[in-house]
Amino acid sequence: MPIKKYLLTGLLAWLPLTLTIWVLLWLVGLLDSIFGSFLTGLAALTPDASTGELITQLRHIPGLGVVLVFSALLVTGALVSNVAGRWWLKQWGKLFTNIPVFKSIYNSVKKVSDTLFSSNGNAFRTALLVQYPRAGVWTIAFQTGAPGGEVAGHLGADFVSVYVPTTPNPTSGFFLMLPRAEVIELSMSVDEALTYVISMGSVAPTASPTVSS
Repeated sequence: MPIKKYLLTGLLAWLPLTLTIWVLLWLVGLLDSIFGSFLTGLAALTPDASTGELITQLRHIPGLGVVLVFSALLVTGALVSNVAGRWWLKQWGKLFTNIPVFKSIYNSVKKVSDTLFSSNGNAFRTALLVQYPRAGVWTIAFQTGAPGGEVAGHLGADFVSVYVPTTPNPTSGFFLMLPRAEVIELSMSVDEALTYVISMGSVAPTASPTVSS
């Protein structure tokens, strides 16, 4: 029926925009909630009643947390882009790395963020085809590097580290170390492969005339 066809077409037209707006609203709500909790704690520690009332009023301004967090990130980025700012950031890092328990979490998160977001980072360097979760079942994965240290000593040479994302949310997934001979390197770009994963296979990349293995 034409009505069913039109409804489906309309849904497909609005779905990307709706999901994008929903994600943005969720992020705004999350940042506002974090900022609101910070202001609540600050008001509790402020003995002056007028200052506490002002803080409470600021807490109810929608979107203020997002603006302030964005501004803080912008200012921080500008400061640490020079020599003096990098020195202070290094001292800050040394302070955190001397705190028991906390240093393990801080170091792990810092190494991951440096790899993913630095300009010379090499995370998700290549799209791969791997057999997971069992032989005969194939999925898209991304090469993140090669095993190192003690792990490399146990596994031997010619292994690759791969990340197998879940769909439709590729931010969660599984970390695997596989023999290089058991993975197929794809010619599609990382962006094309991510689109393929997020779309649950409905948006396939353009086929390449050559396939490397």
